[in-house]
Amino acid sequence: MKYLIYLTLITVFFLGCKEEKDTSNKKPIAKIHEKNLYLSDVEDIIPDNKTKEDSTMIAENYIRNWIKKQLLLKKAENNLSEENKDIQKQIEEYRSSLLIYRYQQQLINQKLDTNVSEVEIQKYYENNTSNFTLDKNLIKVLYVELPKNSPNISSVKVWMKSENENDISKLKDYCYQYAKKYDDFDNEWIEFNRLITKIPIEINNPQRFLKYNRNIEEKDSLFHYFIKINDYKLKGTSAPVSYVKEKIKSVIMNKRKHKLLEKLEKDLYNEALNRNEFIIY
Repeated sequence: MKYLIYLTLITVFFLGCKEEKDTSNKKPIAKIHEKNLYLSDVEDIIPDNKTKEDSTMIAENYIRNWIKKQLLLKKAENNLSEENKDIQKQIEEYRSSLLIYRYQQQLINQKLDTNVSEVEIQKYYENNTSNFTLDKNLIKVLYVELPKNSPNISSVKVWMKSENENDISKLKDYCYQYAKKYDDFDNEWIEFNRLITKIPIEINNPQRFLKYNRNIEEKDSLFHYFIKINDYKLKGTSAPVSYVKEKIKSVIMNKRKHKLLEKLEKDLYNEALNRNEFIIY
């Protein structure tokens, strides 16, 4: 209880200083052993839009965590061997890695060509088709979901099976007026399971089902469901290039990054070699 009162008092002190823009932000607000926690260490963690209660809670949690961290650090220093406490090499390696990474990212942002043409995508796909085998069944589909009491359901059945442009237009107009859902998924490939779980139907052999069914009609107590399968790709076959397009783009971009960074290292090495900047004994 005494500890909580202390935390509350120093938090109130902190908030008061923050509100009044006090210049005494170097005054300690907590201390453990020989280490101090200062107002300046805490003030930036509290957003301006927080209530006094929220600010108090944030400050108290920060102070508790700081104290716990110092206790753990003291315990580690007292119990680890001098060898285990020598972390300077690890710190330097981490610093070097971080600086190199940041420079590489800056170089990538400045010099990497991010345009990937359709020709590049198609060429990569053709040369690596075996890497794009489907692990799921895909479909291109039109999906319609109608409330059970919708009018002219019989006409919808006809329009769904028709390839006539006039019938397709009638279906679209009808669905805009009555359908809960009308979706062709932008004529993109989608997972068969993603759609089939939406309707009351049990399919034991999806691949066989797709081979022999183009139109699906089901209903339950609330809705009529209509599915028109315009195309399909079976699990185990090559994925359509449009389906793996983004994946191919990512692969091409990663290859470009690797090539750019590899060239950077090679150029730096050769320049330093020509200038006699290093010696290998």
